[in-house]
Amino acid sequence: MPALNMPSIPTTPLTMPDPVLRLAIELSSRLTRIRDAEVVQQLGEALDEIAEVANVDGCHLVEFSESGQVAETYVAASAADAPPAEAENGVVEEWLTDRLARNERVRAVSPHDLPIEAVFSRELARRTGACSILGLPAVAGGQVICALVVYTCRSPRLWDQASIERLQLLTEILGAVLRTRRHEIALRSSTAVIQELKAKLQAGNAYLNEEIRSHHDFEDIVGESAPLRVALSRLNLVAPTNSTVLLIGPTGTGKELFARALHARSRRHARPFVRVNCAALPPTLVESELFGHEKGAFTGAVGMRQGRFELADGGTLFLDEIGDLSPDVQVKFLRVLQEGEFERVGSSRTKRVDVRVIAATHRNLEAAVADGEFRADLYYRLSVYPIQLPSLQERVEDIPRLVWFFINRHQRELARRITEVPPEVMHALQNHNWPGNVRELDNVVERAMIGSSGSVLQLDDSFGLSKRSVPQVDGSSLDAVQRAHIESVLVACGWRINGKDNAAERLGIHPNTLRFRMKKLGLRRPAA
Repeated sequence: MPALNMPSIPTTPLTMPDPVLRLAIELSSRLTRIRDAEVVQQLGEALDEIAEVANVDGCHLVEFSESGQVAETYVAASAADAPPAEAENGVVEEWLTDRLARNERVRAVSPHDLPIEAVFSRELARRTGACSILGLPAVAGGQVICALVVYTCRSPRLWDQASIERLQLLTEILGAVLRTRRHEIALRSSTAVIQELKAKLQAGNAYLNEEIRSHHDFEDIVGESAPLRVALSRLNLVAPTNSTVLLIGPTGTGKELFARALHARSRRHARPFVRVNCAALPPTLVESELFGHEKGAFTGAVGMRQGRFELADGGTLFLDEIGDLSPDVQVKFLRVLQEGEFERVGSSRTKRVDVRVIAATHRNLEAAVADGEFRADLYYRLSVYPIQLPSLQERVEDIPRLVWFFINRHQRELARRITEVPPEVMHALQNHNWPGNVRELDNVVERAMIGSSGSVLQLDDSFGLSKRSVPQVDGSSLDAVQRAHIESVLVACGWRINGKDNAAERLGIHPNTLRFRMKKLGLRRPAA
């Protein structure tokens, strides 16, 4: 592109009197708080005023993006009825914007100063007989924000230094307006992002607060009984996979504890573990709780809320008491399991998640399927790998360890120092039916600690401990009395004949002697 040198031809100098300075002051005040909806109109009117005080035929404002590309071209309001090419672009051609974007001033007095690429400007000069152009960039923060382009086609113009400096002042004012507007747009965008993140954080905090308020059965799985070892063995096999697991067992057997152990041993352990108690949610809120809702989706939905599936994305979702889901929610839940897709309540936008599901129930889901209360296809999706959790009655030998575990856990909070559990207390605990399983045992131990003023754990009748059923015997039969007594001791010891705190030791006989008497009396350990 040829250099744009000033030619040695007669020119008419353009002088810039005080009206330019007065306009600069006025624009600086008027455009300070320009609203988005008024940008085009306000800048168009400002360009009209600049064209008038500068005594030029046309005036444009070119806004540049951060990458140096033309983001927007503003034209004078009076040019609204001009032909499209002239109204939208005028003399602002690519050769000109390239130089302005590099923070170069451009001065062209006659068509001879224009490069070959200036097709429109040359054509304008051919039609009118002249084309003088002045382009002034405005820089802020090391970046070209915009450029003011003025031109005249009536006669050649010599842009003297005083004129350039005063037009540069107007350019800087317009540049400040555009920069402020750009910052406001970025701020609003950031605010929207912050609001969205805040909503997510509040949803996460609400869930965490629920978790903090909730009562976990215990922090570790305690016990070494055979039924418990079988369940733990199955847990260890399936934990590293992404397979769906169904935990089956009576209430109070520690299903949530097993679910947390599965998550902790999985490849998702660094991602969220989210819990939902389906039985504790009103039927009208289950769908919203699982899938979330949009603002205004229903009465009371004052804001957008993420569902538990979104919170658990990348991690594990534990659905306790899955058997209590309503049929309509079962359908949507099945879709998430199959495709990983769902919609928030009140939204048609499909969302995708990657969640491992662990479900739990105390119900017989096979019977529920047979009765038409639970979808068969959902049941088969959930029971990919079922784990049966033993009741406390099936693991009586674990009770002493559990009792001491709960004692140690409650010592600080209850300000107690229990150092001894009398044998009769432990026997009573082992003989109880425990319909509430481990959770009930925890409650009983805590109540006993509250009522124990010293270092010895004491029970009283108010605890309502019911003994395990022991056969009634006829007092006239020695074998019957002996059989009942030996069975009672065996039950209290968890049917241990050898090892610590075994039945033979309590009875004061050798383990082989006990085995002989058990065989003679027909005593056998009940099947698990």
